[in-house]
Amino acid sequence: MSSAPPANRLGEDVVPEHYDLTIKTDLKALTFSGTVEIHLNILNPVPSITLNVAAPLQLKGAVLSHSALKTESLRPATEITLDEKRERVEIKFAGGEISSGKVKLGLRWEGELEASMMGYYASAYPTKGSTGDKKPNSYYGLTQFEPTQARRAFPCFDEPLLKSTYSISLISRVGTVSLANTDITAPATHLGAGGEFPRTDLLTEAFFKEGVSVKGKTEGKTEGKTEGKTEGKTEGKTEGKTESSSKKLVATGEFKDDWEITHFNKTPKVSTYLVAWANGDFEYIESSYTSPLTKRVVPMRVYATYDHIAQAGLALETKERILPIYEKMFDIAYPLPKLDTLVASDFDAGAMENWGLITGRTSVYLFDPKKSGIASRKRVIGVQSHEVAHQWFGNIVTFAWWDNLWLNEAFATLIGEVIMIQEIEPSWKIHSSFISEHLGRALSLDSLRSSHPIEMDCPDEDTIQQIFDAISYSKGASVLKMLSNMVGEKTFLQGVSLYLKDHLYGNARTKDLWDGISKASGKEIAPMMYNWTNKIGFPVITVEETEEGLKLTQNRFLSTGDPTPEEDETIWHIPLELLSVSSGKSSIDHDAVLTTRDSTIKLPNIKDTVYKLNAETCGVYRTLYSDDRLAKLGDEAGRKDSAFSLNDRMGLVQDASVLASSGYSKTSGALTLIAKLADEKENLVWQEVSSALSSLAGAWWDQPKEVRDAIAKFRRTLFGPVADRLGFEYAEDDDVDTIELRTMAISTAAACEDEVTLKEYKRRFGLLMEQNDESLIPSDLRTSIYAQSVKNGGVAEYEKALSIYRDPPTPSHKLSAMAALCAPKSPELLARTFAFIRTDEVKNQDLSSFFSGLANNRESKRQMWTFFKDNYDEITLRFKGNFSIGSLVRVSFSSLSSDEDVKEVEDFFAKKDTSAYSQPLSQGIDAVRSKAKWLERDTEDVKEWLKANKYL
Repeated sequence: MSSAPPANRLGEDVVPEHYDLTIKTDLKALTFSGTVEIHLNILNPVPSITLNVAAPLQLKGAVLSHSALKTESLRPATEITLDEKRERVEIKFAGGEISSGKVKLGLRWEGELEASMMGYYASAYPTKGSTGDKKPNSYYGLTQFEPTQARRAFPCFDEPLLKSTYSISLISRVGTVSLANTDITAPATHLGAGGEFPRTDLLTEAFFKEGVSVKGKTEGKTEGKTEGKTEGKTEGKTEGKTESSSKKLVATGEFKDDWEITHFNKTPKVSTYLVAWANGDFEYIESSYTSPLTKRVVPMRVYATYDHIAQAGLALETKERILPIYEKMFDIAYPLPKLDTLVASDFDAGAMENWGLITGRTSVYLFDPKKSGIASRKRVIGVQSHEVAHQWFGNIVTFAWWDNLWLNEAFATLIGEVIMIQEIEPSWKIHSSFISEHLGRALSLDSLRSSHPIEMDCPDEDTIQQIFDAISYSKGASVLKMLSNMVGEKTFLQGVSLYLKDHLYGNARTKDLWDGISKASGKEIAPMMYNWTNKIGFPVITVEETEEGLKLTQNRFLSTGDPTPEEDETIWHIPLELLSVSSGKSSIDHDAVLTTRDSTIKLPNIKDTVYKLNAETCGVYRTLYSDDRLAKLGDEAGRKDSAFSLNDRMGLVQDASVLASSGYSKTSGALTLIAKLADEKENLVWQEVSSALSSLAGAWWDQPKEVRDAIAKFRRTLFGPVADRLGFEYAEDDDVDTIELRTMAISTAAACEDEVTLKEYKRRFGLLMEQNDESLIPSDLRTSIYAQSVKNGGVAEYEKALSIYRDPPTPSHKLSAMAALCAPKSPELLARTFAFIRTDEVKNQDLSSFFSGLANNRESKRQMWTFFKDNYDEITLRFKGNFSIGSLVRVSFSSLSSDEDVKEVEDFFAKKDTSAYSQPLSQGIDAVRSKAKWLERDTEDVKEWLKANKYL
């Protein structure tokens, strides 16, 4: 016998090999039911079979067969014990022990289609032909199984290592569209009015009769029966009682009584979390691409409901552009017969890479060329590229367990959102924007004590749910990008291809990736990368100028600047990438590394030499210079023909501002550096400046008005001239940088209450209010104009934003309207928004946007925290099991900034069960604590700088 599995694992004695899965969807009753025959290989004799089941699935029957062809060999279940807490069921069968060999497990179940956004769930859209603000809803069903929600839709061995093939059949009402991972085998077969499940030799009539009761405490209605006689002890134990977090939905529209069954072709071996299906009244657009490796023509579609299909073109076009490039990049053909995308009206995450049936939110897949701006275009292309990258990273080769999630997400981020985008949209300067969008985001989270390693132990489902964060995605991508820079991108991609080919249709771990890149590069990758993936945090390098050159010391960086000796034990392998300028010529030492606590690099004539560590800002670390050297770096960065590249200047601003906020240097030094960049022309440097000053304003939100006004004045002084230079008018031939810089400069001027800008906003929004004419509101400025108009307006402006929220022309309009509804100064209007977000009009997926908007409004920060406390039970029940719960918890208070706030938050959660969101809770508390320490250190320093520079 094999050893006992870990408490959270199913073990290795019972291995699934194939699922014959049939699902019946009733969109009138909003219910589903199913049967499955799971082909199992019993490696060692077992007394029972244990697999995963979770609510709303209600198990109704189980039977086992050692011979697939002989009915008399059926072994009915004698005891079914459900463990709700561990989301699994143990089934014992007549005849006792199950011997080694091949068997089939037959199961039957029922469930409700809830609005839970997980498992197999219902998504709402406006009923066709309906009118008015509050249109009645129609529904369709779709799946979201990552990370551990497949068990809510069908009983399964819900672990990534337990890959199987699947033959899926969907029974649905005639007139609806059924989708799954693969293409259909033939046109749907008509079943008549009953829509009965087709019988098989295993799932006989006897199997559908009632028999054994399911034992154990369960959620909601859970009693079901299976064929056979109950024997022995049948009690199961769970902790506590829970309730369903979803309200009973009411379907509208017409439904036919005729049913049909659609059979889909067999999948390759795939993990449960990537299985997918859907059923509804979908429309589609289609295209195809020709594989450069196999010459096979692969069809592609994007499906959506009638109200969204017209905006799906960019998502389809993106797939058509990138799939041939991915095939050549990895030297592996896309293996499935088709690749669909389904645009979902209700979706918890952003998007999901289900093999052959990608799904995602409207905001990440819909684009109107006339009404959506550059941010929307970037989002659609970037997300689609990310999810298509997963067809290789995650789908063909899957991590062995969730502690290696980063192998999926970091790769899809780097390959899909950087390397591919550079290939198809080079004008976006994506390698540079990565510094802001991913490196900065990753280091912000990883600077907290409550961060976690890239490879994090995942002992249970609650922990697994919480690792889909900036560490797994952005830090992982940053570490890979640093490695790619060290070995060269071409070599890096060769190593990645070797890794994929060595593990096709299987599972892998981090070591396997390092082996592939080692083969390609001839270098031992694992030792130099171990601490980057297995240790929490990242280093800050302190630079000391000596007579010999540069003395460099590495320590763990913390947002509070105070690591203990126990927290500061890690020594990283750091590529220094030392840039130096001599006789007007720049050179970079690519071989210099820091692999000890400290080291000295010889650099002659140091005082008069222009130098900078981390050239091109590719390294995952911060660099701390002396005040004098930082001033010199600022002088060089501000010169018209600076030796510092765009990436270098971005890194300087980011490092200086973050080091100041964390107590490694004074905020006044960072402000001085920023002030020297007033003549900067590059958009992405200005984006870093904007981010740095937004962080300052966010932390200083509760300081005296004159100080806040002085900070706003400094921001206007910097961005006002940029806004004046670029003006309000967007031209069709504007490049991306010009569009983004204009948008950011004007938005910042408005946020800082520039009178001229706000007057222009009022004029443009006024035309929209009076004549429903949005022609004066540029797509990229829409959010700023909406929000500032409501903030500085009254009831009429609020009502207009509300009407747009209820009937948005595009998803971007809805996002802008949400920002506006969160922006009022008026207590009465804010009260309306807080009341509104408790109604059914606000989709679950949108609540986090409202929380974020209200938390960022100075007038409602504390109200947001009070609202969360007052509605805690309702919110945690409503989002039980969703990704969103962690974000809602953190955002509700993380914009606060005092030690008193920290204590209040800690006191509130002291007696709560925080297991489902412990990480984001701790990270939010750390963020508040960091701001409190920053204010304690530098309130006077900032005030004196503002006075000295005549802003105060």
